[in-house]
Amino acid sequence: MIETVVGSTGDFTDGQIQEVDVGDKKVLLVKEDGQFFAVSSKCTHYGAPLAKGAYCKGVVRCPWHGACFDVKTGDIEDYPGLDSLHKFQVEVRDGKVVVKADPAALEAGKRVKSMVKKSADNKKTVVLVGGGPATVVCAETLRQEGYTGRIIIVSQEEYLPYDRIKLSKALNIKPGEITLRSQEFYDQNGIELLLGKQVTKLEAGEKKIVLEDGQSVSYDTLVLATGGKPRILPVPGSDLKNVYMLRTPKDANAIAENSQGKNVVIIGSSFIGMEVTAFLADKAASVSVVDLVQVPFQLTLGSQIGKYMQKLHEEKGVRFHFETSVKELTGEGGYLTQAELANGTILPADVCVMGVGVVPATDFLKDSGLNLTSRGFVSVNKRMQTNLPDVYAAGDIVEFPLYTVDDQSVNIQHWQMAHQHGRIAGLNIAGKAQDIHSVPYFWTMQYGKSVRYTGYGPGYDDIVLHGDLNENKFVAYYTKNDKVVAVASLGWDPIVSQAAELMCKGGTISKDEIKSDPVGWVSRLGSV
Repeated sequence: MIETVVGSTGDFTDGQIQEVDVGDKKVLLVKEDGQFFAVSSKCTHYGAPLAKGAYCKGVVRCPWHGACFDVKTGDIEDYPGLDSLHKFQVEVRDGKVVVKADPAALEAGKRVKSMVKKSADNKKTVVLVGGGPATVVCAETLRQEGYTGRIIIVSQEEYLPYDRIKLSKALNIKPGEITLRSQEFYDQNGIELLLGKQVTKLEAGEKKIVLEDGQSVSYDTLVLATGGKPRILPVPGSDLKNVYMLRTPKDANAIAENSQGKNVVIIGSSFIGMEVTAFLADKAASVSVVDLVQVPFQLTLGSQIGKYMQKLHEEKGVRFHFETSVKELTGEGGYLTQAELANGTILPADVCVMGVGVVPATDFLKDSGLNLTSRGFVSVNKRMQTNLPDVYAAGDIVEFPLYTVDDQSVNIQHWQMAHQHGRIAGLNIAGKAQDIHSVPYFWTMQYGKSVRYTGYGPGYDDIVLHGDLNENKFVAYYTKNDKVVAVASLGWDPIVSQAAELMCKGGTISKDEIKSDPVGWVSRLGSV
């Protein structure tokens, strides 16, 4: 055990967090209501320094991607990421603050919450359909909360569940490099995997799902989290070889391999399309982006930030063709050679990537008795329950009540939110009733610049922008009437995480208060 005096009691202020040295490692020390707490110093997701994050009443939020941890226990409370922090003992002796830590825990920096083992005496079965974070978190939550029955994850993909959002940022990455958990982890915790299995039907009356190969899997409780499938544009020639939609590692690797030194056309200028563009900009002979809008990210981030992002790409040689669309893809010998635009422009094209969003993968549910929206999303309540008994749904396929917009049912296709959906479903299945209470949070990384975003922006009527786009530093407040509904930033950490934490605690930011002072509201974090 390592024991270190990290300072005097008077050196630390209530409600503040800071890194201290324990041995040759850093620990996050927190003083709250006169008590001291110590946990691992880095976020378990991608290793961000938590001391630079947002803190409010016992919860620290990662400055990069918004994961939340309870500083009293180290437990992860919101996502992304799967693991919790280590907790270290703190004592006060003669006015000195002493931290005691196990060297192995200091070195590891993160831990898996304890889980119960599967028991042969428990004949119940929970079936989780989908290979993303919602099902993985749900399975882990069940084991953490004492569920000892059978757990089966059914996924149409042949790979272990993986960090899908890395695909568009690193197209050449291999699936084994981005797995969420190892096969050994699933084996040790009694979580069965049925990979490469497509679900074709839900027979709720019989409490079973039917697979494409005719096999059926019975359940006592079912969680549906099949995610999205790429939207296919009805463009002539879209069946030519080297026309891609990005969904799997196989898709990503094929795009990376076939784009080297070639002419690439990207259809769509939102997050998937532009992240793929950023990856290929210095590898392809040319990259051309085609979209009906006027600037990239126009609908989500607005015109000013969109123009800034466009400039970043143009400086890398990317060419944009806005306010038009691809009329036809043509080729020779079955392979793509060019793209004809609606305005008559002809673009050389050896590879085309359609990055125009996704639609919910719920076709197999249409005759199941499950309530689906007109757009094919599954309707759930605050506990991720559907209208069918013992059937839950989570992730990109659901519309759920979002408390920051007065419980309006919304669809949010964010990596972070899928994790939280899985946790809430798991808690409720395990008998620990809990409503969803999470603030949307996402990010994009392009050319080393990371834009972060929190809140729910659709329907915003104004943007209040502070900072200097030319200096790669800004914070944008998206407002609706007099209320800030979303915040985006670049180079202004941890402002987005602070906004997310304020919203999570029920606080609001008014338009008037951020017109002249972009950060004055932050002082309220300690009192919400």
